[in-house]
Amino acid sequence: MVAAKLIEVSGQKNPTKELFSKVNKEKPKTAVPKLYPNSFLFTKWGDGLSEEEQKEAEGLFQIYGYNAFLSNRLPLDRKLQDTRDNRCLAKNYSKDLPTVSVVLIYVNEALSVIQRAIRSIITHTPTHLLKEIILVDDYSTYNDLGKPLQDHVDEIHIERPGLIKKVWHKQQMGLSQSRISGWEHATADVVVILDAHVEATVGWAEPLLARIKADRTVVVSPVFDKVHYDDLHMERYLPFSHGFDWQLWCTYESFSAEWLKMEDESQPGKSPSIMGIFAADRGFLGEIGGLDGGMTVYGGENVELGIRVWLCGGSVEVVPCSRIAHIERTHKPYAPDLSSAMRRNALRVADIWMDEYKENVLVAWNTPLKDHGIDIGDVSERKKLREKLQCKPFQWYLDNVYSSLETWGNLLGYGALQNTFLKSYCVDQGAVPGNIPVLYECHNLQSQNCYYNTDGEIIIGGIKSHKYNNNHCLVDPGSGSTPTLQDCQVGKLNHLHMHWDFKQGQAIMNKGTNRCLEVAQGENSFYELIIQKCSRQNWTLEHVIRSF
Repeated sequence: MVAAKLIEVSGQKNPTKELFSKVNKEKPKTAVPKLYPNSFLFTKWGDGLSEEEQKEAEGLFQIYGYNAFLSNRLPLDRKLQDTRDNRCLAKNYSKDLPTVSVVLIYVNEALSVIQRAIRSIITHTPTHLLKEIILVDDYSTYNDLGKPLQDHVDEIHIERPGLIKKVWHKQQMGLSQSRISGWEHATADVVVILDAHVEATVGWAEPLLARIKADRTVVVSPVFDKVHYDDLHMERYLPFSHGFDWQLWCTYESFSAEWLKMEDESQPGKSPSIMGIFAADRGFLGEIGGLDGGMTVYGGENVELGIRVWLCGGSVEVVPCSRIAHIERTHKPYAPDLSSAMRRNALRVADIWMDEYKENVLVAWNTPLKDHGIDIGDVSERKKLREKLQCKPFQWYLDNVYSSLETWGNLLGYGALQNTFLKSYCVDQGAVPGNIPVLYECHNLQSQNCYYNTDGEIIIGGIKSHKYNNNHCLVDPGSGSTPTLQDCQVGKLNHLHMHWDFKQGQAIMNKGTNRCLEVAQGENSFYELIIQKCSRQNWTLEHVIRSF
């Protein structure tokens, strides 16, 4: 399996620019320089705006992370290009498909974006299939999501009485809890969980519903086309499966070799996990435990669901004939930095579902294997659920579903690598691009994550989660005093000096050259990493998995 190349450029005109020019017809203006030349919003967009318009657009951008100023001026029923493969257009779907409840999750979303999501769903979902749209507001504080949104819902109810349900949390409960609220209020055969910053496109629903009708235990996802945050034009994405790394962040990955051999983009493809937007048989979702109510704030809940579905009798697929346009945003609504919530949720998933491989999640987050002090909540009920459903072990998942995950079975230790002579400094991967490791003040970021394994390799600057990616190993070049970092696989093929004899609290000596990694003052009096004849300098690696 190879790393995925994500984007396929449509090559068509930008309809958003054309629409904006129509809705912004005014008398010719005097050219106004951009007030925010360093803003991501104005890098490619914003020519011709007055100073007041620029200020309004930038202010809204800082709030929402996308161009709400432009969204407010675009039609709610704007037409997006049809990005489906031609073979999708030739498919005929039964009219006797399951009914669907569409759940839209949001907190402090732009009103026009929610309105456009609702309108697109109504327009592009057959009337006899769309039972309800459920708006789940995770304690928004913006006034226009009160009466103005209700007024819009009232207008829709003239057209489709009772179509819209509103669920409002009295306190912020997080993404996973919001999805649970939507599922609990749904009454249709199938529940579809969406973000509110989406636009449904023509023919999006039938392929998902047809797959679930054929197999109620399959959880399916559409392909997400990218709506750019600045000018809101849509860019076609190629279909890929949804994977994750050992921190449980989502990744795009190639489908299986069998799917690729078909050369038919209209066919569903198996996926290890779910990005977060999905459709499932409402009853089956309940049978396997719904969504984990112990997850907090944001992150990991989609990976947890994907793993659980596979282990407990179902499967996960991406259905390329279903397309949803999804607005990218420059920041998430819950917090500027979601890593602490993500780490907590990831450790919870690992403890419940990953058996002996839960260590890998701790390693990925550079967290101690024992006594890490992170409260993952009560997991007893979820473990009972696993026993009740007679779910398979995680090893089965690695063997049969996600074999490209690197299992890290040969790791001995990980974390910050420090010389006992200079404890406030850590080994760091140095400048990127570049291949010279350095000493730098310890800061606990990925560039200083080091790993030592049973092969005698010292990996610096983070370790890859997948077999198709390569790490960077410490190498003694054999001459000179400057250590280097080289691709570990290239190092093996070229027989570079990349194997080290290292015992915790002792020297790091190269097995091929018998020289040691040490620190010394350079010409500018700063300490630096060098390779030299061993002088009894000692090193420690932050976390030990097995004694070495």
